[in-house]
Amino acid sequence: MTTETRTGTAQPQHARPLLSVQGLRKRYGEREILKGISFDVMPGQTMVLIGPSGSGKTTVLRCLNYLEAPDDGTIELMGEPIGGAHIGEPPRWTPLPEAQLALQRRKFGFVFQRFNLFPHLTAVQNVAIGPRKVLGLSREAAEARAAEQLARVSLAEHMHKRPSQLSGGQQQRVAIARALAMDPRLILFDEPTSALDPELVHEVLDVMGDLAREGMTMIVVTHEMGFARRVADKLIFMADGHIVEEGSPEAVFSAPREEKTRRFLAHVLHR
Repeated sequence: MTTETRTGTAQPQHARPLLSVQGLRKRYGEREILKGISFDVMPGQTMVLIGPSGSGKTTVLRCLNYLEAPDDGTIELMGEPIGGAHIGEPPRWTPLPEAQLALQRRKFGFVFQRFNLFPHLTAVQNVAIGPRKVLGLSREAAEARAAEQLARVSLAEHMHKRPSQLSGGQQQRVAIARALAMDPRLILFDEPTSALDPELVHEVLDVMGDLAREGMTMIVVTHEMGFARRVADKLIFMADGHIVEEGSPEAVFSAPREEKTRRFLAHVLHR
């Protein structure tokens, strides 16, 4: 028996989570940013994190692939502990060496607020550099893969342009193609439209919607409430380092249970 995500991806009713996060904590000095975050993401699911600035959403993403090391909690991707494991008796957290951690990070794509493209390289070269340097593909094979992914985000005609010759929306689509070229198990999006002019936002959100319909597993931090309502399978509202509320977009937007959620939505939706 199977169930479907909002975008039509079928999955077995008893499928295991692709990503499981339990008790995630992170502090900077005396300030605790994440206060015991737990959630699961199923294969093919799009999970969207919303909440006020400073609530810990970006920190969640950065901890998932160990750009930031959590202070406590566990992260498992396809049942494999990320970053280390509890070893010994009594169990003690033992971090992985950096070389092994780098291998794990390959399984995560990451699309940042800023595009982080190399200005002296063309779009196809920017996308091909990861497959060449990290995956060990030849130049020809890497650029063929890059061309395929640029076509996937509707940039086939622009692959030989440098970032300065592209609009902000086009640059962000190059960044998405760069993430896809590494064949990740899931992609993390950290407010991918926040640096764009309003008229360019839709072209990036359209690409992300297409990826969701294709069954790409995604975790998205965004302030684009229309996208969250339309594309998310699971919506999480965060505040003050906690998950305040989670559920389907229909449930959270139409009938939020918590007062903090109601106040936030009233502010962002101007109602």
